[in-house]
Amino acid sequence: MKHIWGLDLGGTKIEGIIAEIEFPSKPLVRKRVSTEAEKGYHHIVNQICSLVEQMSNETGLHPEKIGIGTPGTLDPQLCTLKNSNTTILNGKFLKEDLEKKTGIPFVMANDANCFALAEAKLGTVQKVVNNAEIVIGIIMGTGVGSGIVVNGKVLTGRQGIAGEWGHNVLEENGYPCYCGKRGCVEQVISGPALERYYKSISGNDVSLKNIIKNFNENSDQYAKQTVERLIFYFGKGVSVLINILDPDVIVLGGGLGNIDVLYTEGVNEIKKYIFNPRLDTIFLRPELGDSAGVFGAAMLCL
Repeated sequence: MKHIWGLDLGGTKIEGIIAEIEFPSKPLVRKRVSTEAEKGYHHIVNQICSLVEQMSNETGLHPEKIGIGTPGTLDPQLCTLKNSNTTILNGKFLKEDLEKKTGIPFVMANDANCFALAEAKLGTVQKVVNNAEIVIGIIMGTGVGSGIVVNGKVLTGRQGIAGEWGHNVLEENGYPCYCGKRGCVEQVISGPALERYYKSISGNDVSLKNIIKNFNENSDQYAKQTVERLIFYFGKGVSVLINILDPDVIVLGGGLGNIDVLYTEGVNEIKKYIFNPRLDTIFLRPELGDSAGVFGAAMLCL
């Protein structure tokens, strides 16, 4: 195998790359198509297969296998997808259906796992920490999740849910989540959750980008209240990961990973809740941008 193929299945787009094994972060080809999830599950499958065909036609290459990052995770027992916020994927034999339709073996992992793997092995971690044993890649955007990489390998767990801290209950009797619980981390500190909270106290619809802008300019008491609440719950939520796994590095991805105050006041808030007199965990910004997932997916083939 001279080339590795990776796909990143998102809520609105599917990205694909082909790269040489020796240079996985420098793809020979990179293409995107729309997911068009509103057209149903089988249409998503067709869109994935169409993207593979386009890349093959463009390069003249044929994959031995394909790595794919997905929202949600593959159930190790049932072999169906579960826990996806693209809910039409849940309960479907996505891996099996793709293999039947293309005749190509697929290696599947949660998109947060792919993000963590890429940043641990290709991105920011290697440049800052030598021989990091445990790396956690956190995604805080439309949803909240994380991937765990231990000694260069993704940790999935017996049930395939390792790293799913976004569905730990953070706020008792909080906002209902699609998973069936209330007050999950995802319903407290995701982008939509912050916008919803801002509206609940101000009565106004304001984008997260403008909430953060107003906070930084100290021009909006409701923005200040929203970000202070984010910092508080970020500290409580992330401290659980540190107490259990004690990672060398945490990489903060997703749209909220760009919020400067998380690296200062947010980290200071974590210190209040960890079982140690100091916080030695290193917090880093991602280096690979929104393509980290597809690079990590390709690396699943190795």
